[in-house]
Amino acid sequence: MLKRLILLVCLPILANCAGGGTAPPRPAGTLFHPSQLAKTDIDRVAEAHQREIFLNLRLLAEKLYRRNPRELKKSGKMSIGAGVARIFEGRHEWKFVELRSTRGAQAIHLAFREDYRGDRVLAFVAGVGSMIQTAFNDKTEFFALDDLDPQGLYNAARNVEIAVWKLSSARAPQGELFLLSNEGGGPVQNLSFEREFGKVISSLDVLSKIVADKENRTVIKVIQSLATAVFLPVR
Repeated sequence: MLKRLILLVCLPILANCAGGGTAPPRPAGTLFHPSQLAKTDIDRVAEAHQREIFLNLRLLAEKLYRRNPRELKKSGKMSIGAGVARIFEGRHEWKFVELRSTRGAQAIHLAFREDYRGDRVLAFVAGVGSMIQTAFNDKTEFFALDDLDPQGLYNAARNVEIAVWKLSSARAPQGELFLLSNEGGGPVQNLSFEREFGKVISSLDVLSKIVADKENRTVIKVIQSLATAVFLPVR
């Protein structure tokens, strides 16, 4: 009872420090901060999974620019590192003029539109990233009274699967892929994209199950055909 009272007294003060998730997540292993007093084990697990997911997305953005150098030229950046940094600098908002201020599924769809003339890597990665961020309630830190929705996390995992299918199958009218990813030709297949996306999907699924078990909630499983699947709501 005493611990609960202390927590309730501390939370308003800590909330001022935490904000609405606009600050970048604190790297693992940094010095102790008073805000840690208001975190449960689940909060720390959520932050760890989120950090890992966005590290995977950064690596995927880098790989996509390497495979699609023409998209890097469209970004106006001279190096892959600068192109990737631009995507993730505004992670708390995920709004870019060339994406017409769209986020999530709308931005992903933009990446595969024939009439889109902008950076398709930006549209795809920012679309996936903002969709996942929405499933995390647009927060990068979590405290005892924060409430993650396990259904939203589960839906985000399914949406990533749909996005990956679009990445590997969406083609321009001339027949070429809008964005190159895995290499299937040659004696050795390069499936590094598939592995990284698999890690993102796995992290979301595991966290969804952890949150659902903690809150004794049921997640509705959805089975869709990827060819006809629609993006699911994440919040």
